[in-house]
Amino acid sequence: GLMFLIGLAVVVLRRHLLAMLLGLELMIVAACTALAHQAGRFHDAEGYAAVLLILAVAAAEAVAGLSLILRVHWTGRTPLTDSLRELKG
Repeated sequence: GLMFLIGLAVVVLRRHLLAMLLGLELMIVAACTALAHQAGRFHDAEGYAAVLLILAVAAAEAVAGLSLILRVHWTGRTPLTDSLRELKG
């Protein structure tokens, strides 16, 4: 619970894109940790499969997010969310 709340606080309070992405990843890992704990407690193989699926989707989300952040950096714009309204290039 605490790790998820820290990630949520980072997403809500920070305006830098990379910090927001890291906070989102922290929230996903916290949810996966809780799910893996419950799957181990009940000896549920489907829970472990769900954890692996969630981690794979989180990895793809991180790649997409980092590529957008790099695109913003290459165009010379600031990576703060207040100054970004649209991605046109």
